[in-house]
Amino acid sequence: MAQIIDGKAIAADVRREVAVDVAALSSAHGIVPGLAVVIVGSRKDSQTYVNMKRKACAEVGVCSIDVDLPEDISEPALVAEVHRLNADPAVHGILVQLPLPKHINEEKILSEISIEKDVDGFHPLNIGKLAMKGREPLFVPCTPKGCMELLSRSGVTVKGKRAVVVGRSNIVGLPVSLLLLKADATVSIVHSRTPDPESIVREADIVIAAAGQAMMIKGDWIKPGAAVIDVGTNSVDDPTRKSGYRLVGDVDFAAVSKVAGYLTPVPGGVGPMTVAMLLKNTVDGAKRGIVE
Repeated sequence: MAQIIDGKAIAADVRREVAVDVAALSSAHGIVPGLAVVIVGSRKDSQTYVNMKRKACAEVGVCSIDVDLPEDISEPALVAEVHRLNADPAVHGILVQLPLPKHINEEKILSEISIEKDVDGFHPLNIGKLAMKGREPLFVPCTPKGCMELLSRSGVTVKGKRAVVVGRSNIVGLPVSLLLLKADATVSIVHSRTPDPESIVREADIVIAAAGQAMMIKGDWIKPGAAVIDVGTNSVDDPTRKSGYRLVGDVDFAAVSKVAGYLTPVPGGVGPMTVAMLLKNTVDGAKRGIVE
C-alpha cells in the first residue's frame, strides 16, 4: 500500500515556520508582512477561497488587507486599485482572486501587478524566469510550489527521475513541469491531445495529476512504487452525502493506493499546501524588502 502524504500535516509545519518568520520580522525590523486579497463581485466559490486565505493570514500573523470590489467595476478602475496596492509599502503581496467578471481582461489585470508583489507567481516575467535555465523567478505559483514541497518533505528524490505531468494549465501543469525540470527530473507532459497517455504515465517515477478529470488515472497506469501527487478537485454525485456530492481527485485513489509508493489524498493533499505557500511567498516578499 502507498504511503499517504498528509498535506494537512505538512502545510501545518509550513505555517508554523511562517509564523516564526513573521514574529522575527516584526521584532527585528518592525515589519508585518501584508497580503492584499482583491475580490471582484460575490461568487460563492471565490468568497469561500478568499475567506480561507484571510483566516490563514490571521493564524500566522500576516496582515490581511481586504479589498472587496463590486461586480460592475470598470477595468480602468480595477487597474487603478492594483496600482494603489503596488505603491503601498504595507502591502508585500497582491492576490487577485480569479475568475474575474467577463468584462475584465484577466491577463491585463495580472500583468499590472508589480512583479515584486506577485505572490501568485503568474506575472509573465516570473513565469518567463521560471522557464529559463540559470534564472530564478521572484515568486513561484503556489500550487506547483506546494507539489514540490510535498515531494521533498516526504523524502521523494526528484533528481534524475522520470516525471509525468498530466495537464498543461498555466496555473499548475505548465509551471510544475518547469519546476520538475529545474530540479533535474526528465519531464513529459500528457494532455487532451496526447495519444495513449497511459503508456507515458506508466513510465513515470513521479506523476503530477492536474487534468481536472475525475478519477481519470487508474491503478494500471501507475508504475509500482511511483510517487503520485493528485492536484485534481472534482465533485461527483453522491446521494449518501448531505451535500449530494463528494470531492475526488484526478486519480482513482482506491486503485492507485495499491500500486503507488506515495500518494496524496483528495481532499487533504495539495489543497492545504496552496494556502501555506501563499503565506510563505508573502513573507519572502517582505524579507526581500529588507535585503534590498
